[in-house]
Amino acid sequence: MRGDAQFFVAGEDASRFADETVSVLERAIGVDWYTSYGTDVDLAALNLCRLRRAGAGLGGSIERGDEAVRRVLAEATPQAVAWIASRAISYMDENGFPDAVSPWFPETPDPS
Repeated sequence: MRGDAQFFVAGEDASRFADETVSVLERAIGVDWYTSYGTDVDLAALNLCRLRRAGAGLGGSIERGDEAVRRVLAEATPQAVAWIASRAISYMDENGFPDAVSPWFPETPDPS
């Protein structure tokens, strides 16, 4: 039920993550993720994931979580969005995403 404590907490979390994340995204520009851990680039990614979860809980669907993330990314500079997107792609590549989806695209050659 939307009046219970869990819904209230999701709303507070979504608001807090949305407020904090744009400035963290901007600070993350240029931060290396291969040699340093726990930096602003990791915090920005973590906050976006947490925002997605809180937004989904608040909105009652996973799509609402995605919308919450897009709203925050729309407030960031193009450089910050490009930097966090490259971090996300790096992470996806290193964790098997290409192998997971390649069966859906049998005509696409694998460059490796």
